[in-house]
Amino acid sequence: MPGKGEEDTKTNKAPAKGGGPVLQVERRDFVDLVPTDRGRVQPMKGFDPIYTDIVDYIVRCTHRIWDERDVGLIYTHYTHNCVVYGATGTVYNREDVVHDTIRRLALLPERRGMATQIIWNGNEDDGFYTSHLVTGSGRHTQRGIYGKPTGRSFVARTIADCMIHENKIYREWLVVDSMAQVKQIGLDPQAYAENLARPYFEKGLLAVDMGETRRLIGQYPPESEPDTSIANTPEEETVLRWLHEIHNRRMFGKIRDVYAPNVQYHGPLMKELVGQAAVTHQVIGLYATVPDGAFLPQHICSVPCDEGGIKVAVRWLVEGHHMGWGVFEELGAPTGKRLQIMGMSHFHIKGGKVVDEWTNIDEMSLLMQIKLAQMADAAGLIPDPD
Repeated sequence: MPGKGEEDTKTNKAPAKGGGPVLQVERRDFVDLVPTDRGRVQPMKGFDPIYTDIVDYIVRCTHRIWDERDVGLIYTHYTHNCVVYGATGTVYNREDVVHDTIRRLALLPERRGMATQIIWNGNEDDGFYTSHLVTGSGRHTQRGIYGKPTGRSFVARTIADCMIHENKIYREWLVVDSMAQVKQIGLDPQAYAENLARPYFEKGLLAVDMGETRRLIGQYPPESEPDTSIANTPEEETVLRWLHEIHNRRMFGKIRDVYAPNVQYHGPLMKELVGQAAVTHQVIGLYATVPDGAFLPQHICSVPCDEGGIKVAVRWLVEGHHMGWGVFEELGAPTGKRLQIMGMSHFHIKGGKVVDEWTNIDEMSLLMQIKLAQMADAAGLIPDPD
């Protein structure tokens, strides 16, 4: 990917070649996002001719595979050795992606996934990186991993980050708000999480405590300066700095400086909250759950926004231990178990302030991690530290 401050006419930081800007999702109807009379506006070596830019690629191929049921396109849109990282498991080959897609289509045949926004960077030579926020809705009408159909409807958000080269996705990260979906269709989250954990336990994959996190080194305080090497622009570097200040240095008051007073927060379990106090409560609630949690940004990208300002996507991890009560109500009383929280956030920054934040965390994956560790405890597979 282009380095910080690098001028490159083939990135999202400059007008696309060939007849217009790269598409943005927010103000367009679906038919405008998959045009039939638009020439290619962005250099895309190796991509199928139907795609006019990278946003068109993500929206159109997702629709063709999931809504038009052309599952076989996975063979031309994923590499044979693709890796898909999910909050509850990892897939290591294309054939398993095909199988999983068919299973999901059979389970929720009425589901529709609507592109909410796509933030991206990259170029045809180095490859593209996209962060795709999807709002999915449907009904639970078929028997499958969710058990007997309840007929109840759901709405839940997913964020999918993809690395793409010459028409093929070779690495993907998925954070699905499956807890929202499970609760809305009327299932027992505790029983469902245990069912998710059991196959891992039976394979001998145990949640083992790996020791302290790296937010602190010994008795030193958190580092005052973050690692900004993943930033591509000065604006992205600024975002990484205030994320570090808020999350790792626990300077929660910084939220008042970087968020607009009327910020809208779109969070897990389909939370729709307003104001700086609401954002502050959600962040404090996260670290009330994992007081030793270390926040680690893994990727950042941004695009100018048709609505003004910029949109920024950050993929991140928080690693810590379940040592307190917080915003994840299904986790219950502190268990002390190791947790890895895989999260993705999209920020709309306008006038130097965050006016919208979309954050996805799969609370079901956290509950599954706790269940797995408890199964290992019950079987005597993890020695008692005492």
